[in-house]
Amino acid sequence: MAESTIDTMLARARGVVRTEARAVSMLLDQLNADFVRVARLLFECPGHILTAGAGTSCAMAQRFAHLLACCGTPALFISAANSIHGGAGAISDKDIVYIISKGGQSAEINAFARIAKDRGAKVVAHTEKPDSPLGRLSDAVICVTAPESADPYGMIATGSSLMNGAACDVLCVLLLELRGYTKEQFGHTHPGGAVGVRIETEKRGR
Repeated sequence: MAESTIDTMLARARGVVRTEARAVSMLLDQLNADFVRVARLLFECPGHILTAGAGTSCAMAQRFAHLLACCGTPALFISAANSIHGGAGAISDKDIVYIISKGGQSAEINAFARIAKDRGAKVVAHTEKPDSPLGRLSDAVICVTAPESADPYGMIATGSSLMNGAACDVLCVLLLELRGYTKEQFGHTHPGGAVGVRIETEKRGR
């Protein structure tokens, strides 16, 4: 490959990182009291936090459920698509269903949200469109708006998914601190891998 081509591609690669970093930093100005209210709502949930999404939001919902569990909040990912084929029977009136959906328009997502509401669960919408069908039927809304420049064609969720991931990270850390969840408690549920080895090594060194 010609040196000029390598330089051009590296310059483009660095531009992608700068664009995505700017997008994530824009979340700072979008943090508001809604994040605190939702954190407290999740903290007070007597059941599980069930996360859901479609497309790239599905991947972000899976990530969020895992990190919530790591931070001491009982959480599981639930497939909205499978749930409208019977899986929604897992939802109870003690649960909160947290749905990530950029536009809040997906038919299967909204059908799933209505079933969750009918079963007595609370619904939180994480969306760019609070006035969308999903936003209107939810009990609480987190609004995260990404600039179109964050994503190729303003459609492929690269930078915007990082913004949504950062918003979920905010909630995870707030919940960890609300619970007073300790490293020792985390170590009990994460004894495996390099993290587990590090925690065990630290315990032996005391």
